[in-house]
Amino acid sequence: MEKKIPREMTGAELKSMLKSSINFKSLGGVKVPGLKLKPEQMQWWRDAKIGMFVHWGLYSLLGRGEWVRFNEQIPKEEYEGLAMEFSPQNFSTDEWAQMAVEMGAKYMVMVTRHHDGFALWDSAGSYEQFTTAKTGSRRDFVAEYTESCRKAGLRVGYYYSPMDWRFPGYFDPEGLPENAALMKKQCYDQVEELVTRYGKPDILWYDGGWLAHKGSDTSSAWFWEPGKLNAMVRSHSPETVINPRSGWEGDFYCDEGSHEIQGKIIPVPWEKNMCLCSGSSWGWMADDPVSDFDWLIRMLVNVVCRDGNLLLNIGPDRNGKVSEEIHQRIRQIGDWLSRYGESIYNTRGGPFEPEDEVYGTTFRENRIYLHILDTAAFAGRRLPDPGVRIRRCYLLGTEEDVPFEQGEEGLRITLPQGIKTTPQDPDCIVVLELDGKVPQKEENEVYFTGKE
Repeated sequence: MEKKIPREMTGAELKSMLKSSINFKSLGGVKVPGLKLKPEQMQWWRDAKIGMFVHWGLYSLLGRGEWVRFNEQIPKEEYEGLAMEFSPQNFSTDEWAQMAVEMGAKYMVMVTRHHDGFALWDSAGSYEQFTTAKTGSRRDFVAEYTESCRKAGLRVGYYYSPMDWRFPGYFDPEGLPENAALMKKQCYDQVEELVTRYGKPDILWYDGGWLAHKGSDTSSAWFWEPGKLNAMVRSHSPETVINPRSGWEGDFYCDEGSHEIQGKIIPVPWEKNMCLCSGSSWGWMADDPVSDFDWLIRMLVNVVCRDGNLLLNIGPDRNGKVSEEIHQRIRQIGDWLSRYGESIYNTRGGPFEPEDEVYGTTFRENRIYLHILDTAAFAGRRLPDPGVRIRRCYLLGTEEDVPFEQGEEGLRITLPQGIKTTPQDPDCIVVLELDGKVPQKEENEVYFTGKE
């Protein structure tokens, strides 16, 4: 069989072809033959669709965001002194895992160490032993979290930041090469701990590979040698799904932030990561507004119809707790997924290209799920013919039949009178049941170079 060569696509071509609002991080990462997972190894991740992200660390004591140490230029001794106060009361990571299950998430990603250098496990590789195990709590939260996830049936993900503000060499790696080398050694040692100590993780989620707060993860690959770093990961944990934020191209692409998702189906594995609250901070802020239920559901639908995953972040407070309003939103999302998850989980985006703010589709086997986000705008639309005879259309959740016409001019669906999208029910889902499987296009591997 002839080996397929990945098609190289520039960032500008991506924008033009997809007419998309996406903004992938770390385009043009280092390519390493044999390092990427095969499609079958990625299948569980692509089927999962929704995960819960948790940003929690020393910064959670202050409640001014995870960048507070740098933004406010807090002196090293003052900031690190807070570690003796980081000792959550009446808290178990089981609470986070339970919330993830309530939300309908299939995997979790926890921040194990952010840019401030504070490790949430008993890390022998930590520079100056700046860890929870050696300070106030005397606990290994990574061990606790991992056990909680596995008990709850969730896939386990670790966020790790290679950079560390405690090292002057981070800000001047060429002028202070020996200090920068210490930071790099810490990175390699700690990543190896994470992928060997607690069993094989399902996801390794890097963030912060850029140097001196300049450039990108990709432009700093010369320093981190991400091919070498991730080859080490693969030697211990061959099927861990790895994101692109170390400077290596990664197994999937990342779109970060709360901007809307628009455009066509995206022909690569990708993940939208964003906050359940306003997005002004990933870490806890007391008055951070919680996003509306209907907006979050529409975001989930827009992502999944474009063949992506949604990683939704919470920022617990100093005691690992979230507000009742956040917890209520989590339960609302989970309740929606308990009713309509058939159209989300284990599906792929398509086969019809989405129409922004109006509709999109997902499919599995012989069913197409038509997600209508604006019933008024949808009225009168003609859809493409799926290429297989439709034997039945019905509303997901009520099983009420929906009239349709399938012919040479395409497909017309007539929604029952009175059916409309509302803030309480923002997605009207019509199931198209076909006589055979949904035809799929042959997949070609795409490599986004990042060049404009």
